[in-house]
Amino acid sequence: MIQQNLKTILEEIGETQLVAVSKYRSNEELMELYNAGQRVFAENRVQELLRKEVELPQDIEWHLIGHLQTNKVKQIIGKAALIHSGDRTKLLKEIQKEAAKAGLTVNVLLQVHVADEESKYGFQPDNLKTEISNELLTRYSNIRFIGIMSMATFTDDQEQVRSEFRKTKQLFDYIKENHPNPSEFTAISMGMSGDYQIAIEEGATMVRIGSKLFE
Repeated sequence: MIQQNLKTILEEIGETQLVAVSKYRSNEELMELYNAGQRVFAENRVQELLRKEVELPQDIEWHLIGHLQTNKVKQIIGKAALIHSGDRTKLLKEIQKEAAKAGLTVNVLLQVHVADEESKYGFQPDNLKTEISNELLTRYSNIRFIGIMSMATFTDDQEQVRSEFRKTKQLFDYIKENHPNPSEFTAISMGMSGDYQIAIEEGATMVRIGSKLFE
């Protein structure tokens, strides 16, 4: 069933990249996806990513999509191919510090807060624009900012969700215009199991799907 779910979703999303959210899933379930060709997986928690990164095949590309505490940054450097949750300057400073120590360049998405929910993380759109004008994109020599990430409000109001994704895409366009290497800035990570179709319509280049794969 898992492999059939994967096939159905891949056909539906077309060129959009699927990031398979593996939190709370067993290695056996993830291997079903792996054996069907899926190679990009994501975890919310650092400890889970580190455990699965060791236990599962080494050609898996791991993404971290959850809120990242600064005291966990050192552990994730070199393990996550992409950190989706670059949501505050304090965190970016810590990523820069640990990446420089390790002699690595880390791929990061700027997380923006577009939802009508205080519990979600991310830069406020206006604050992010100010940071961009203050040379955020060139401030961290060991971070490669390759795109933007957002989460929509958890609601049945599809027009609200669409509006929030549209705002994300507008912010992406603004940042790309001000990016010193705009060809590097290509990723729009938005959309999950309940709203990925709308996200794709509004410009998502990658969607983070978990529960729908394992139904």
